[in-house]
Amino acid sequence: MPENDLELIPVEDIRITKGMTVDQLMRAMGRAGGFTAQKLSDAADIAEKMITKKGCLRILSFPACINATGTHGVIVDMVKNHMVDLIITTCGTLDHDISRTYEDYFKGDFMMDDAKLRDEYSISRLGNVLVPDSCYGEVLEGEILPMFDEIFEGKDSMTTHEIIWEVGKRMGNEDSLMYQCWKNQIPVVVPGITDGSFGCQLWMYYQTHRKFRIDLFGDEQMLSEMTNHAEYTGALMIGGGISKHHVIWWNQFRGGLDYAVYLTTAEEYDGSLSGARLREAVSWGKVKADAKKMTVEGDATITLPLIYASLAERLL
Repeated sequence: MPENDLELIPVEDIRITKGMTVDQLMRAMGRAGGFTAQKLSDAADIAEKMITKKGCLRILSFPACINATGTHGVIVDMVKNHMVDLIITTCGTLDHDISRTYEDYFKGDFMMDDAKLRDEYSISRLGNVLVPDSCYGEVLEGEILPMFDEIFEGKDSMTTHEIIWEVGKRMGNEDSLMYQCWKNQIPVVVPGITDGSFGCQLWMYYQTHRKFRIDLFGDEQMLSEMTNHAEYTGALMIGGGISKHHVIWWNQFRGGLDYAVYLTTAEEYDGSLSGARLREAVSWGKVKADAKKMTVEGDATITLPLIYASLAERLL
């Protein structure tokens, strides 16, 4: 690289001071020039540009697992504070949102005796979170099927985002993600709607209502229209899989994302979508070559709250 093209920015030490805010720390991490701290700071800057850019469709995608943790509250607050226009997620997000609205999950440990948890306590372990049967399957079966009878009366088909809004409307809890998405009119699309307890309850409803169909094409039509009509698009993608792919898939038809932040723990060497960095998506036309983009390696239960706290101090 020619010397006159190389911008040399000195590395600055992080100085922790009494009363330091999260955003001040985030900016100090950006000046520190080192490893993931730099990436996290850059990601917060890109997210700020995406959120404040006029005419930008702001998309949030994530898998269900983090909604079993307190990070669920960060996602709810992002919706409450109008940082999101569209959510794409997995079926378990709905399961956890409903279950935790009515009952508690509990703190556990990765090394607990799983056979004992199942046989003696009827508890499922999600990482280091404990999910008793009484607040998961039993709650969903007791609460959702009666809602479906009311929601689907006189209807032969609905999209996933329509169903989720209708359930959210009936949740009536400010801490519920589904309720906040209905209240703020943020569509939630679940492409793999049958892959979870919520989807299983839909299947149970189908046993006595054989004409009913899930209108997945209606979801896809909405995604096509929202991305194609947007002047700019940006995405904060947490984890990979179907939710991430649905974001970048629909953006390829408009030339790619203009802003992209990806939080992941997956490795790149196995060729998976979860491990694929944003630079790979450029080769598919799913992220623009000149897009503001950053991949941050790390647990999203750490990185997402830090990014949101920094953004909240800047924008709220």
